[in-house]
Amino acid sequence: MGHVYVVGTCDTKLEELSYVKQLIENTGLSAVLVDVGTKNSSVGDDVCASEVAAYHPEGGDEILGSNDRGAAVTAMSEALARFLVSRSDIDGVIGLGGSGGTALVTRGMRELPIGVPKLMVSTVASGNVEPYVGPNDICMMYSVTDVAGINLISRQVLANAAHAIAGMAMHNAPQPTLEEKPALGLTMFGVTTPCVTAITQALKDTYNCLVFHATGTGGRSMEKLADSCMLAGVIDITTTEVCDLLMGGVFSAGEDRLGAIARSKLPYVGSCGALDMVNFGSIDTVPEKYKDRKLYVHNPQVTLMRTSPEENTRLGEWIGAKLNTCEGEVRFLIPEGGVSLIDALDMPFFDPAADSALFEALEKTIEQTSNRKLIRLPYNINDPEFAATAVTTFQELTV
Repeated sequence: MGHVYVVGTCDTKLEELSYVKQLIENTGLSAVLVDVGTKNSSVGDDVCASEVAAYHPEGGDEILGSNDRGAAVTAMSEALARFLVSRSDIDGVIGLGGSGGTALVTRGMRELPIGVPKLMVSTVASGNVEPYVGPNDICMMYSVTDVAGINLISRQVLANAAHAIAGMAMHNAPQPTLEEKPALGLTMFGVTTPCVTAITQALKDTYNCLVFHATGTGGRSMEKLADSCMLAGVIDITTTEVCDLLMGGVFSAGEDRLGAIARSKLPYVGSCGALDMVNFGSIDTVPEKYKDRKLYVHNPQVTLMRTSPEENTRLGEWIGAKLNTCEGEVRFLIPEGGVSLIDALDMPFFDPAADSALFEALEKTIEQTSNRKLIRLPYNINDPEFAATAVTTFQELTV
């Protein structure tokens, strides 16, 4: 039998945390109160702050002995993440906090697999929650009043939260049947839609095709599922998020893009989809240093910048270095006829020199082995023949 972990700072929120713990236990579940305060109150908790702090790679003194509250909170968040990952008895996690507590507790929640119930009651949950949630299935509940005692409002809000996490912990999703199709992760952008649509049509009878919009969060969400062992493979046609990472666009998936592919060793077919563009907001948001570049207004809220040959060399080297860390089956397809709908003959981003720089950098960087291969194809990425090759290539990896 597992437990619902109730997480917060006992030096400031013991009354609220104890209230939530009691309500959860009233449903018949076991609850564990975990203190993540930086003062080690050791009053009323089941797991004291020093026990959590000991999971920090530099030891608990990095947290409990610090006079810098900001540094201590940051260090405790890393310790909590390591603590939660080490547990095998988590049926759910609920946290309570203000802005600092929310940042601390959700840092730990984000390390847990997709599907583990996670609920954060927070004073900042009615604003921009992306920094706290990221690509994860964390439920954010606005506390309405500050998390500062039990009052007319907090009594009901916290009770709702306690009963919500208890319900999630008690009622798991139905387990897949033997007949249920395995899940396949795919990445798509508007300018690679024909390709990905054709692939999903060809594979839908065999796989649950999960298509992720390559807007930063999309790529991270797909890789979070890979880390959570919820995918059978990945067809990563659209790696455009790397452009935004390296050139400062708005749709970066961060430095760990492709990291889950290496860690999971899943069958992987990738390509250069939309590596011809960096994404910005409305045209007035394009950085001054890029004002003289080739720009394309995709819509009033999105402006695209064509990547240069020099930038494409960087892209090829970055992707190639990442793929070199992959020990599973990897095939990376090069579309010699262009990497997007607007990188085609007579289209605004058609630039064979820029594409050539990308392809050459990939060839020079990727260390080809029996498991890791680069395949050149004489098609635009949206040509039917390219999609068909992607399908057959993936099928060959999974027979």
